[in-house]
Amino acid sequence: MLKTNTTKQYKRLLTIAGSDSGGGAGIQADLKTFSALGCYGMSVITALTAQNTQVVSAVYPVPASFIRQQMLAVFSDIGVDSVKIGMLHSAEVIEIVANTLKEFAIKHVVLDPVMVAKSGDRLMQEEAIDALKTCLIPLATMITPNLPEAAVLLGEPINSIPQMLTSAKKLSQLGSQSVLLKGGHLQSQQSIDILYEHQYDTFTELSHTRIQTHNSHGTGCTLSSAIAAYLAKGCSIKEAVSAAKTYLTFALQAGASYTIGQGHGPVHHFYQVWD
Repeated sequence: MLKTNTTKQYKRLLTIAGSDSGGGAGIQADLKTFSALGCYGMSVITALTAQNTQVVSAVYPVPASFIRQQMLAVFSDIGVDSVKIGMLHSAEVIEIVANTLKEFAIKHVVLDPVMVAKSGDRLMQEEAIDALKTCLIPLATMITPNLPEAAVLLGEPINSIPQMLTSAKKLSQLGSQSVLLKGGHLQSQQSIDILYEHQYDTFTELSHTRIQTHNSHGTGCTLSSAIAAYLAKGCSIKEAVSAAKTYLTFALQAGASYTIGQGHGPVHHFYQVWD
C-alpha cells in the first residue's frame, strides 16, 4: 500500500462568487489566482452567467438554499483558511452567506462588492445593497470596491484622491476591518488605490504605473483573490495588499501581449509558470 505523508497542509481558499463562462472573471479567475499563488482553491457558485469578453447575455441565479449547502459541504469537511466573496445577486443570498460565515467563524473574509460587470451589465439587485451593508460588510476583513461601487455604497460620487481618502474612511464605518478603495477609474497615468485600516486609523497609498492593455477583464476578482491568498499565508493586511497589487501588475503586463475574444480579454494568471 502506498504510504502518504499527512504532515503537509494546503492553504485552503474558498471563493463564493458567480461563474464566468468566458473564463476571465468570477470563480474561474479566483481559482486560477489561488492556484498561481500556491493555494488550494474551492468554490461556491452563486450564479451562472452566459458571458464572454464582450457581454453578459444571461444570468441564472443559484437558489440561496443550495448556496448554503455548498458552503456547508466545504466547511464541514475540508475547512477554510480564507474566503473571497464576489457576485451575490440578492438580499436572501447575502443573508444566508453572512449567517453561514458567522456559524463557522471564518477568520479572513475579503469582500469584492461586485455590482456591475465591465460590460456595464448590472449584476446585483437594488434591494441587495442594503443587505450587503448591514449583514455582510461587518464580517469582512477587507472590502475592495472600485469607485463606482463605492459611490453606490455611499450614495455620493468620488472623483479625486482627496475624496478617495474621505470615502475610504466612511466605508470603514460600515463595519469592515479595512477598505481597499480602487482608483482605476480615475484619469491618470498612475493606478492609485487607497488602503484604510480602521484599527490603526491609517491610510496607505498604493501606486503602480497604469498598464496599457485591452485585457483587463477580471482584474477586481484577481486582486481580491490574491489578497485572500496572502492573508491565508499569514501576511498582514498591508503586506497582503502590496503583494496582491504586485501580482496583478505583472499579470496585466504579461496578458497584454495576448489576443483572446473580441472584447476585454483576461489577465495572465499563470505568468510565473508559463508564457
